[in-house]
Amino acid sequence: MAPSRLQTTGGSPMVKWWLAGWCMALAACGPQPEDAHTAPQYSTKAPSAVRQYVFAIHPLHNPARLFALYGPLIDYLNRHLPDTPLRLEASRNYEEFEKKLYGRQLDFALPNPYQTLNSLHHGYRVIAKMGDDQLFTGLILVRRDSDIRKTTDLKGKKVAYPAATALAATMMPQYYLQTHGLDVQRDIENVYVGSQESSILNVYYGNTAAAATWPLPWREFQKEQPEKAAELEVKWQTEHLINNGVVVRDDVPPELAEKVTVLLETLHTTSEGEALLQRLELSQFERADNRRYQVIKEFLHLFSQKVRPLPERLP
Repeated sequence: MAPSRLQTTGGSPMVKWWLAGWCMALAACGPQPEDAHTAPQYSTKAPSAVRQYVFAIHPLHNPARLFALYGPLIDYLNRHLPDTPLRLEASRNYEEFEKKLYGRQLDFALPNPYQTLNSLHHGYRVIAKMGDDQLFTGLILVRRDSDIRKTTDLKGKKVAYPAATALAATMMPQYYLQTHGLDVQRDIENVYVGSQESSILNVYYGNTAAAATWPLPWREFQKEQPEKAAELEVKWQTEHLINNGVVVRDDVPPELAEKVTVLLETLHTTSEGEALLQRLELSQFERADNRRYQVIKEFLHLFSQKVRPLPERLP
């Protein structure tokens, strides 16, 4: 029996309906007009989203602690800057913070004085600083039950520091040791452990014979871990230098930079501001400029000559 074939002639109603459906299907596959709701929309106007400005703090504390301390300060600034909000940013360690700072990823920053000076190479300028310069000293801790009595007792032993680029907690203690009987590069093993708390814990657990830090994290450690702190003592303390700076990137609107400066320098004049400063264990912020940090340049030249080379060039 011959196979059946579709007949295109003869006017069969079934064939006509089949052909009509087939033609409609082909038409549906052709170009279609764009739906006004699904077609791409183009505009010559810029998005209306409010620009956020990043305000980063160098690793004074671990990120959680830093947010707890500095979050309220950023909230205060934001209440007075409703059209230009700031976003607080923390970093896990000094290396990460410096990568952001020197890579110009930060609009505002609170670096240590060494980082402040280096930031001038990367398009930042100083607008303010933390007060209380007398607090910016280096501390060298040992266990109370150790046999360390003088600096030369550290020969052949390990000393912990937060990071090679920490000024008060590393460079200043190393300079102190270098000028008090030790060759820091040869007589001791320098161990950079990433944070202030880690440095303190290393000497507590006996991983190192001594540890370097500075007053703010040491006080915090004494409050939060008093039993451990009681087993440690400050064996040596360095002279002080200028405190941490506040810098702004050169493409941030000058009027915004000025508003932030005024809010910081007047913080101590309000009851709310005083409460915020008390949390930071600070009496005030001060207006400052690049010239204030020339004293750090002088120290760093001495340090690089007597102790070790520095990774960043000086202005």
